[in-house]
Amino acid sequence: MIPKLELASAASIFILFICLVLYQPSTSLSLTTLTATSSASAGASTEGKPKPFILPLRTQKVSSLALPGPRNKLLFHHNVSLTVSLSVGTPPQNVSMVLDTGSELSWLLCNATAGGPSFHLRASSSYAPIPCSSATCRDGTRDLSIPATCDAASSLCHVSLSYADASTSEGTLAADSFRLGQSTPLSTIFGCMVSAYSSTSEGDDSATAGLLGMNRGSLSFITQTATQRFSYCIAGGAATGVLLLGDAPPSFLTPLNYTPLVQISLPLPYFDRVAYTVQLDGIRVAAVLLPIPKSVLVPDHTGAGQTMVDSGTQFTFLLGPAYDALKAEFLRQTKGVLTVLNEPDFVFQGAFDMCFRIPAGAAPPAWRLPAVSLMFRGAEVRVVGERLLYRAAGEARGRDAVWCFTFGNSDLVPLSAYVIGHHHQQDVWVDYDLRNSRVGFAPVQCAQASQRLGALL
Repeated sequence: MIPKLELASAASIFILFICLVLYQPSTSLSLTTLTATSSASAGASTEGKPKPFILPLRTQKVSSLALPGPRNKLLFHHNVSLTVSLSVGTPPQNVSMVLDTGSELSWLLCNATAGGPSFHLRASSSYAPIPCSSATCRDGTRDLSIPATCDAASSLCHVSLSYADASTSEGTLAADSFRLGQSTPLSTIFGCMVSAYSSTSEGDDSATAGLLGMNRGSLSFITQTATQRFSYCIAGGAATGVLLLGDAPPSFLTPLNYTPLVQISLPLPYFDRVAYTVQLDGIRVAAVLLPIPKSVLVPDHTGAGQTMVDSGTQFTFLLGPAYDALKAEFLRQTKGVLTVLNEPDFVFQGAFDMCFRIPAGAAPPAWRLPAVSLMFRGAEVRVVGERLLYRAAGEARGRDAVWCFTFGNSDLVPLSAYVIGHHHQQDVWVDYDLRNSRVGFAPVQCAQASQRLGALL
């Protein structure tokens, strides 16, 4: 899930642009590959690291967390997330959390009494709220979109989170024991949230108690556990995928193709420096390379335009010029194959404006749809067949159902970035190799890979 970045004034952007020119005279923007040395030094100590282990990873509909919040706050919403189960507290309480490589701070809904999908803090003897006077509260939340504040009434560290899809949560910064599988309990700082609002409005099949932050920020679960490598494989449909923490991908996989993680050397208002950022080099529809200028695919002087790999976002989003090129070519290649909806005012989830009519009860003609390839430096992700279209629940036109293209327009959300969502990571092994500052991809049948690795299904 993408943290909401604060807007900057025109004056501050202009000043920042002048600084970039002064500090980097050869280019207006410096993109540098992170070195393996800097990545390793951040977690060089391996003492106390959990041993490598495997957890089942599920794709589930997620509700609005059963807490009151503003209705119809934003049309755009996601309703399907990746979830992983773990236990928290002493004695351990089993919870299901959304796996989110686009967020830093892990958080749980906290409830002092039993009932509902939440963490019951009073039942945990190891629960410890973080006071305002602690260094973590004063300095440790700087990477968050909204730094922590002090709750004067309780003298406890208060956190408030907001995301680009209009989801929000707030509560107290705290510490408790997290257990993954049968691992040794790990003391972990997290947000104990007393209120949360999700933009999701559809029904759900299961409930989650919170979110597991997996980006590169100082308070992420990955950083706190000094994890240098993790990977996952997302299975389609109701099948169970797998999450592998602390080890290289299994040897039976097709060799992975890696692309380097990149960062901008100076802080910019629209650039998330702790995200898993890669460089998108181009987009291909079948054999046709889209005529997208390279300048559209790299961050500009404000940081807008980075490409993030995000397991917390359902679909993939492209900035306007790239999306328009993809839309035009996909329509050209599917003319006579798909029937366009032709309703300019209909925009699915507020961001997907290319939709089609398909007879109810029938599946899209997946074998006749052109593959869409996202091209990175050294790697490629192909989106094919049924993953190109998604049925709009509750929408019908006579005897036809409405299906929409699964690439959205970032400008409509609005987002200032390219985001590779988990829907397009299905049946792809994704490896986050932090020691070598790279992300790898390989096609694989994730349900089979999960079984081979012995994950509990």
